[in-house]
Amino acid sequence: MPNFYRSNARWLFGGFLLTLFSGFGQTIFIGASGGELREAFGMSNGQWGNLYGLATLGSAATLPFVGKVMDHRPGWQVAAVTIPLLAVACLSMAFASSVLMLGISLYLLRLLGQGMMSHIALTETARWFAATRGKAISLVVLGFQAQEAVLPLTFTLIVTAYGYQAGWISGAIALILIALPVIVWLMKEPRVPQGEAEVQVPQGRDWTRGEVIRDPLFYAMLTATLAPPFIGTTLFFHRDYLAELRGLDDAMMSAGIPVMAALTVIFALISGRLIDRFGAMRLLPIVMLPLGLGSLAVAVLGGSLGVIVFFGLFGISYGFASTLFGSVWAEAYGTKHLGSIRSVTQSAMVFATALGPWITGALIDGGVPLPTQFGWMALYCAVAGVFLLYASKKMVERAATA
Repeated sequence: MPNFYRSNARWLFGGFLLTLFSGFGQTIFIGASGGELREAFGMSNGQWGNLYGLATLGSAATLPFVGKVMDHRPGWQVAAVTIPLLAVACLSMAFASSVLMLGISLYLLRLLGQGMMSHIALTETARWFAATRGKAISLVVLGFQAQEAVLPLTFTLIVTAYGYQAGWISGAIALILIALPVIVWLMKEPRVPQGEAEVQVPQGRDWTRGEVIRDPLFYAMLTATLAPPFIGTTLFFHRDYLAELRGLDDAMMSAGIPVMAALTVIFALISGRLIDRFGAMRLLPIVMLPLGLGSLAVAVLGGSLGVIVFFGLFGISYGFASTLFGSVWAEAYGTKHLGSIRSVTQSAMVFATALGPWITGALIDGGVPLPTQFGWMALYCAVAGVFLLYASKKMVERAATA
C-alpha cells in the first residue's frame, strides 16, 4: 500500500486538488455569501433561489457539449483552460454590477467548478488506473470532503473581515497562484494503467456516447446516480425548516454534519477496496440501501437520535456512491469515450441538484410536509435498488459473454 501511494502520488494528488478546487462552484461555498449578495442586489430568498436554480440548470444543459473535450485533449490541457476561466468567474462574482451579470457569474461557477473540475478529475483518474481504479478514485474524491471542511470556513472569515468581494477575489488568486501551476504540473506526465489487459474494457469494447444513450441498462443505473445529489441537496437546502419541524436548534442539526463527513471518508475508502476486489458492477445494488434507510429516518425519527441516524446513513451512502460512480462508467463502457459519457452523467447530477430544492419547496408550499416527501424518496430508493439489481446482473452477464 505505501508503495502504491509513493509511485502514484502525483496523479492522485492532481485529482484530489481538482475536486478540492471544484468547491468554488459548489453550493456549500457559494451559499456562504448568499446573504451578502441578496442584500447587495435587493433580492428576496425566492429570487436568489430562482436565479441560482436557473444558472445551475443552464450549466447542466451545457456540460455534455463542453465535457466531451476530455475525449480529444489531455486532461492537463483542459485543466489549464478551465482553471483560469473559473478564476474569471470568481472575479465576475466580486464585481458583478447587475442581476444579469450575477446570473452569468453563477452559471460559469456551476459549469466550470462543480461541472468541469469534477469531470476532469474523475475522468482522468478512471483512465489512469485500471486494476486499482477503485482505490485511486476513493482517494481523489476525498477532495470533496476537504473542500467542505476548508473552503466555506476560510471564505466566511474573509467575508466577515473584508466583505464578500474580497472573498471572491481571494478565490481567484488561489486558483491562479496555486491550483493552476500545481495541477497542470502534476497531470502533465502521462500514466499508463496497470492491469489494463484484465479490467480496462470488461464489456469487450469501448462504447460511444450514442450507444450508451441507447442502452436501457444505462438508464437503470442512472436512477441511482441521480438519487444522492437530489436527496442530499434537498436535505441541506431545507435543513432549517426540518430543524423547526423536529424541534431542534441549529447546533443540534450541525452536530450531525461531522458524523456524516467522517463516515463519508471511511466508506469512500472502503468502497474503493471492494470495487478493486469484486468490481463496481457487482456492488451496484448496495448503494441505494443506506440512502433509502437515511431518507426513511428523516421521515419517521425525531430528536437528536434521528439527526445522528440519518446524517450517519447519508455519510455511508455518499462515501460509497462517490467512489462507485467514479468507477462504474469506465467499467461498464470502457474509457475511450469516457469524457463524453461522463459529461452526460455529470450533467444529470447537476440537474438533480437544481431540481431538488425547487420540487420539494413547491410541494411544501402545496401542503406536503418535508418528512412525507422523504418517505417518498425512501420508496424511490427501494425501486431504484430493484433496477440496479437487474442492471448489475445483466452487466455481469454481458461482460462474461464479451
